[in-house]
Amino acid sequence: MALEGLQLRSLMKKSGELELSLAKVQVADPAPDEIVVRIEGSPINPSDLGLLIGPADLSTAVVSGSKELPVVTAKVPEVALRAMAARLDESMPVGNEGAGVVVAAGSSPEAQALMGKTVAILGGEMYATYRTVKAKAALPLPAGATAADGASCFVNPLTALAMVKTMQLEGHTALVHTAAASNLGQMLNKICIADGVQLVNIVRSDEQAKILKDIGAKHIVDSSKPTFMEDLIAALTATGATLAFDAIGGGKLAGQILAAMEISLNSRPGAYSRYGSSTHKQVYIYGRLSLEPTILGAAYGMAWGVGGFLLTPFLQKVGPAEGQKMRERVAAELKTTFASHYTNTISLREALDLETMKAYNRKATGEKYLINPSL
Repeated sequence: MALEGLQLRSLMKKSGELELSLAKVQVADPAPDEIVVRIEGSPINPSDLGLLIGPADLSTAVVSGSKELPVVTAKVPEVALRAMAARLDESMPVGNEGAGVVVAAGSSPEAQALMGKTVAILGGEMYATYRTVKAKAALPLPAGATAADGASCFVNPLTALAMVKTMQLEGHTALVHTAAASNLGQMLNKICIADGVQLVNIVRSDEQAKILKDIGAKHIVDSSKPTFMEDLIAALTATGATLAFDAIGGGKLAGQILAAMEISLNSRPGAYSRYGSSTHKQVYIYGRLSLEPTILGAAYGMAWGVGGFLLTPFLQKVGPAEGQKMRERVAAELKTTFASHYTNTISLREALDLETMKAYNRKATGEKYLINPSL
């Protein structure tokens, strides 16, 4: 086998410059337990943008190189370099998840059984023409499913399922979710409706609210409305939610959620205590759509917490058996609960077009980009 492909790489330099480029990569023959997948779909998730572009200022970006192998450079603010110390001057491949066709397989029966099949894979380095992985890491897609159908099989679906599982493990009975009209948010609504879980959705516009209403969401509050806190307290009182997952991260929203939870809990008959509620209220920040500092107040009672949430540590915590159950549910509901919709499909070279970069880096609700490295 003699395969050569392209790989999108991100290099943040100590000099304060981000460099994005396409590198030619030779693909080695797979080991007995490995497969080589021709990637035909890999989504641009916010977590991918953190590695691909990070804090770089795209208004300073310029393109050089050739049409076949473009190079984008942009300035990185000096204050942001300190937080990026661990990755400086190291060229890094990008793309958390993807899907495509198995074009080469090792000699093991497990690997050979996947030859020619369309599979979804997780493990980084997916913005590339080819990706070599262990056969056991691949998720065969159901009959009729395309690479685009399976490209977002892991990050959003498993994170949504992990939110519900975390609620159960930590003894909560309902959820709050911000940026709730996102691709992940729509999946979470479908899961909660199917599983009978009460969910409070926080959005930022009437258009986002309509997206959720159309799929059956019941509790929707708009943070841009002057009545936001009153509406949120009412929704929390109706659902009893004491656990929130926040994709915004910065600003005062996490603090507002905790304050509204406390007010809701204290409104119950006989709940008054001079020290505040003893019921634990938790906000997990799992995204940074806002890079502002997280602003917290003080009126949250005796039991509350704010922490970070990532999928990988969660999967390690619950173990491989639970993780496999989650993956099997995703595969079974790939075209319903976990269906992803893309507004644009682009090639690796188009991913380095400046106007396209600015568009997908906006992280706008309802706009999801898919990279097809085989184009």
